[in-house]
Amino acid sequence: MSTQLTVPYREIRALHDDDTITVYQAYSTSIAEAAVASRRLNASPDFKLTRMTWIKPSWAWIMYRSGYSFKDPGQARILALKMRHQHFISLLEQGVLSSHAAKDSKDGAAACVRIQWDPERTPQLGVLPYRSIQVGIPAALSATWVSEWIEEIQDVTEVARSLKKALDEDPNVTTEELVQRGLVPPEKPFPVSQSLRERLEMDISA
Repeated sequence: MSTQLTVPYREIRALHDDDTITVYQAYSTSIAEAAVASRRLNASPDFKLTRMTWIKPSWAWIMYRSGYSFKDPGQARILALKMRHQHFISLLEQGVLSSHAAKDSKDGAAACVRIQWDPERTPQLGVLPYRSIQVGIPAALSATWVSEWIEEIQDVTEVARSLKKALDEDPNVTTEELVQRGLVPPEKPFPVSQSLRERLEMDISA
């Protein structure tokens, strides 16, 4: 991870290659097991297409949100979901900042892709002075996302739990060491167009 002073206040950081970007979400055991076995996120009847799903490209943020998978049974399994760049960008292009969506009328607001910029976290869950993106996929897009836009599903729960164990054993271990040990992914900035930067208000300062 970059030095704190050089990281822009709002930046999309993720594990990505030339074709795909990895995002995370935590699910119940029943949803995760069925998804991994069938390679289809909605394989379990417990998965509800009628709810907004929040995906996060930040590994540290999903650790915070799920408590390293120990927070509650509904977030007991963490899935890494690979998407093609164009599909992730399509979500962003349809995105509305939550602060703006809250001002909209109820008609249509629930159908918007929501964008939130939340404080980034360290692997130890400390708050950093810059923001990480969350993307809320509305029910209207859930079926398309699940059936067409997820390229690969991987259960990374054991990595999360191994990270927690490593931090318990050595709270001062550095992020660089955790990356080398395979417990934190090597995230890097995910570039987007200037028009998309403006839509997501990425160039504002703290």
